[in-house]
Amino acid sequence: MTRLVELEATGPRKLDSDDVDDEKGNVAVCQCGLSDSFPFCDGSHRRTRDEADGETYVYDDDGRKRLERVVTSGDESGGTGESDRND
Repeated sequence: MTRLVELEATGPRKLDSDDVDDEKGNVAVCQCGLSDSFPFCDGSHRRTRDEADGETYVYDDDGRKRLERVVTSGDESGGTGESDRND
C-alpha cells in the first residue's frame, strides 16, 4: 500500500533532548504521515492497519479514499486520479 502525504515544511526536523518523552524515555517518529503531532508519532498509523497491498490511499477531513491511479507530471493519461470511493 502507498499513501499520499502533503507536507509544508521546507527543511528537516532535527531532534534534540527536548524531544524525549519524560514518561516513556523515547522518541517515536511518524512514518505514515498522518500524525497530528508530526514529525512525532501519535498513534494515527493505527488507521492504516487494513490498507490493502497494491492500493494507494489519501486521507483528508472526510476520511480515507482509495485512489484509482496517481497522475504525475508528464503522464499522458490525464485526470486527477482520485476515486469517489470512501473506505
